[in-house]
Amino acid sequence: MTTAWQRVKQAARLETPDQVPVALIVDSPWLPGYAGIHTLDFFLDPDRWFDIHRSLLDRWPDVAWIPGFWVEYGMASEPSAFGARMHWHHDRPPSIEPVVEDPEHWANAPLPNVREDGLMPLVLRLYERTEARLQAEGLGINMVAARGPMVTAGWIMGLTSLMTGLVERPEVIQRCLENITTTLIDWLQAQLDTLNAPEGILLLDDIVGMVSVDHYNEYVAPHLQRIFAQFDGLVRIYHNDTPCPHLYPSLADAGFDVFNFTHEVDIAIAKEAMGHRVALMGNVPPLHIAVRESPEVVAEFTQACLDRGAPGGGMILSVGGGVSPDTPAASIDAMVDVAKAWQPPQPGQPVAEWDDLLERFKISNTGKRTRDRRRRDRRA
Repeated sequence: MTTAWQRVKQAARLETPDQVPVALIVDSPWLPGYAGIHTLDFFLDPDRWFDIHRSLLDRWPDVAWIPGFWVEYGMASEPSAFGARMHWHHDRPPSIEPVVEDPEHWANAPLPNVREDGLMPLVLRLYERTEARLQAEGLGINMVAARGPMVTAGWIMGLTSLMTGLVERPEVIQRCLENITTTLIDWLQAQLDTLNAPEGILLLDDIVGMVSVDHYNEYVAPHLQRIFAQFDGLVRIYHNDTPCPHLYPSLADAGFDVFNFTHEVDIAIAKEAMGHRVALMGNVPPLHIAVRESPEVVAEFTQACLDRGAPGGGMILSVGGGVSPDTPAASIDAMVDVAKAWQPPQPGQPVAEWDDLLERFKISNTGKRTRDRRRRDRRA
């Protein structure tokens, strides 16, 4: 029997599995509420934390959980190693506050020790303990994860310092990003070393989507390419749900295998822009539809995603980003049911227009705005 994770690996190779895989990024914004526990208890009680993650495997055996048993403290693990201040909350992951906003400091600061600094050693130890428990059941953790260089830089120096620095002091920001990238590679490798047979990495960096094509190609692409090249041979998933269709052709050359992206861009348009060089993971709207609408509406959007993106292989059904807080189990059930039953549209069979669906539910449509602007530019 083909497992959900095996289907993900097939789709990552741009193949067509026996059914379109369903994969969902889940972490502390969703899991405590889903389980009905205090967020701090989720972080502090390793047995309850384990049981919550383990229960997902039984409740939804046809879903690949990305990265799966993710040891995370919101977005705090990476910036904590650089000394960022954390504020803990009872109903959401910790918030983060930079302590030094001058990029020059970070360009020259010593690199963190990923086995000793911040929350990182706690993450590594919990991975070791969790992997041992899963191995006793004949299971294991497939993937590890890290926040990317741009989002980590934004947390440790402040987003304003990062973005203005890219324009006014690009050489300094480059040194910062070099140092952060080195740390992230060490961090991912340290996590992989705790596992028995890891097969993938997840890199999350939405801030990349806020830069121009020129700035991306000159200042950001080299760091993403360096990270993904370091882990060649593993399944490399990149999450960036900032609406940035202007970057999609360039992102396709970054070296990842799977792209998890925003619902504000039609999956068919994303597939065309990226030249079917990477698998696409998306893109049911996570908040407007998966949280706020009925299972029937979730099923309608799921069908449209599959009809528009799955033919030809290389598609993983998901939401357009991570699973949002308060997402009901019924929404996940609806996605799984449609994926199991889906068949490619026959010639002449109508396929729902993504633009029409977004307009009907009053959801922002960055992809359409981008296409309209390009048409106006060409006419001008």
